[in-house]
Amino acid sequence: MTPRKRRAWAIAGGLALLAMATALVLNALQSNLVFFFSPSQVVANEAPRSGSFRVGGLVEQGSVRREPDGVTLRFIVTDTAHTVPVTYQGLLPDLFREGKGVVVAGKLDADGVFRATQVLAKHDENYMPPEAADALKRARNAPSGVDGADGKAGGTQGSGANNLAAAGPSRPEAR
Repeated sequence: MTPRKRRAWAIAGGLALLAMATALVLNALQSNLVFFFSPSQVVANEAPRSGSFRVGGLVEQGSVRREPDGVTLRFIVTDTAHTVPVTYQGLLPDLFREGKGVVVAGKLDADGVFRATQVLAKHDENYMPPEAADALKRARNAPSGVDGADGKAGGTQGSGANNLAAAGPSRPEAR
């Protein structure tokens, strides 16, 4: 084989390896991408029927029910306009309470119940994830009969690492 052909084969092999590495990275990113939706968007069928996503809002007062098995929990997430029933099996964060902000990650079943795999509760009285706060504000400001969604598809991508800033100090400073 001539040096020219050897060089061509080396370049072609390098490009093939680069293409495979790019495909693997993009596949990993796609499988870890989780979008956020409000209960109003879920009710309006803007959320995916297959695949994982997050739903955020408030835990409705009086909706938390523990099943007899002691592990399964049922509750309702609301944005004050619409509600989504949620079931979760596992340990809850210490800050999980009725009437408080929550973000749940999981999948929506065919029967309309959100099967949560993760429950995230707000970490102090001044903090709510920006996506959840925005969804609650849109739902409160929507005229009656409107679902409060802005009509845009997809929701917003969110991760806990991007939502660490609190709205202010959690207690007064000592002077």
